[in-house]
Amino acid sequence: MTLVLLRRRLVGSIFVLLIVVIGTFLLLEAAPGDAVDAYIVSTGGDAGMIELLRHRWGLDQSELTRLANYLWALLHLDLGQSVTFSRPIRDVILERLPTTLVLMVSATALSFGLGSVLGIYAGARPGSFRDRFLSVASLALYAVPGFWLGLVLIVIFAVDLRWLPIGGVETLASDKTGLDRAADIAIHLVLPVCALGFIYLALYLRMMRAGMAEAWRQDFVLAARARGLSRRRIVLAHVARNALLPLVTMLGLQSAQMLGGSVVIESVFAVPGLGRLAQEAVAARDTPLLLGIILTSAVLVIVINLVVDIAYAFLDPRVGASGAGA
Repeated sequence: MTLVLLRRRLVGSIFVLLIVVIGTFLLLEAAPGDAVDAYIVSTGGDAGMIELLRHRWGLDQSELTRLANYLWALLHLDLGQSVTFSRPIRDVILERLPTTLVLMVSATALSFGLGSVLGIYAGARPGSFRDRFLSVASLALYAVPGFWLGLVLIVIFAVDLRWLPIGGVETLASDKTGLDRAADIAIHLVLPVCALGFIYLALYLRMMRAGMAEAWRQDFVLAARARGLSRRRIVLAHVARNALLPLVTMLGLQSAQMLGGSVVIESVFAVPGLGRLAQEAVAARDTPLLLGIILTSAVLVIVINLVVDIAYAFLDPRVGASGAGA
């Protein structure tokens, strides 16, 4: 059943990627200016140079021709050449992608794990003091913009207390290797991960708490109480498990927002990831590079949602059964 669900999702993903590529290409073409304009503004040049650069970068062709050439190149897994870095876009993205993946996975683990635990703690006794306190605190945290939270964390922990680095992903020219380098990277990512993860932590906390409050009123909880099960077992084995399903769904939906939030967080903390690369591509009007970044982000979102669908099918067998029968 899981294989059938996987196959159906993969087939649908092809059409999604095609829509993303064509839509993004047309939107970028509708925007004023191109890579030649950005290059001439920064370096200067005459009309002859402008014409030469447009011909060299293929910008003198029609939109339809360039779109057809780009789609043909994608069929051969070729993302093109970056006009900013003068290198294959695939190589540029592969250099920055691991940093963004580490940041996203760490922030997701923090927000989903800690948010779920706090939501279970609050929802175990709805209406209690801890429930009200955590609900108010999560609402206040969710209302804080990510970039502002990042700046506050920098001021407190990097500037005032000097416990953590102010930015970057590792110490420059440190020559660290192995576990020492991994520890150095982990220390540098503490503040970016917290800034990105705390916002979604509040969301998962509130969703888990609301799901548990609803589950307490269901008949299966009354049946568990009638069988004499302990409150701890009812909370963990019955109430929390059923309340976890909406969180798994939200985990997939929030993956795209997490990628968007990483653009801001990477800029605040000077983290050389995919988000900061997108900012550089926009500033340089590097359309092929920006297309490659957006396509890579779309693939990441599809993969994350695919994993979430499989996890949901294991948590709720009815989903896998319906996917197999459709």
